[in-house]
Amino acid sequence: MPTASSVHIGTCGFSYPEWIKAGIYPPKTRSFQMLRHYSRLFSVVELNYTWYQMARADTITRMLAGCDSTLLFCAKLTRTMTHEIATDWPDQARAYLQGMAPLLARKRLLSVLVQLPPTFRRTPQNRTYLARLFDTLKPLPLAVEFRHRSWAQNSVFTGLTERGVTLVSVDAPPLPELFPPLEVITNPALFYLRLHGRNTSGWRSGSKQQQFNYNYTQAELRQWSAARIPRMRAACTTGVILFNNHVAGQAVRNAQALAQLLHPSSASHNV
Repeated sequence: MPTASSVHIGTCGFSYPEWIKAGIYPPKTRSFQMLRHYSRLFSVVELNYTWYQMARADTITRMLAGCDSTLLFCAKLTRTMTHEIATDWPDQARAYLQGMAPLLARKRLLSVLVQLPPTFRRTPQNRTYLARLFDTLKPLPLAVEFRHRSWAQNSVFTGLTERGVTLVSVDAPPLPELFPPLEVITNPALFYLRLHGRNTSGWRSGSKQQQFNYNYTQAELRQWSAARIPRMRAACTTGVILFNNHVAGQAVRNAQALAQLLHPSSASHNV
């Protein structure tokens, strides 16, 4: 069993103009400069734009040229394969594979995130689709985030283990039917933790600014750092921890605080 894995901490997305006002980026930072500034803060970033539009190799190549050469990436799968599933999704999956090629070639892709909506329940049809999707996306390293509680079953975890797909651990509000905050390891190569904040009142508001407007307390971060993350770390060779509460730069400050809790003697984002 692996021990003392390398854990990379960062945020979900980096291109937030509000982070300039929050003091995360210098004044007058242009959008094309944000990733370079970000790469001086953290060792990993989760790409959000690939959820909204298809990943393109030329765009990824330009992005790599504009940041620190050590920055690692996770990337969300495009929504037409998760939320608005298109009839030609196999063609889109192959196009996504081509788009990720520069990250794969440079060994800077930690995982592709298959984030599924709360409406994607565990049904025979959805189980079949997900299995076909995983097969089509090979050889990408995959992680899946379920939002509906129906997927929290040992048979699901066994299936993910057999496929080498990482089950994403989540921190979110304790609302009915949401997937629970587990620390189940299905892939010893990687654990993947996403912290969305616990804004119960804003979670289903329809506004991302309200949904992800949350500032974790030290006590809440210690709920993960004291035992849960160390157990996950002991079971995997690599770990990635990403904060999604981007409003007002709270994700950045919470990520830095968690890094300090996990490794008090160093302010490093790679602990």
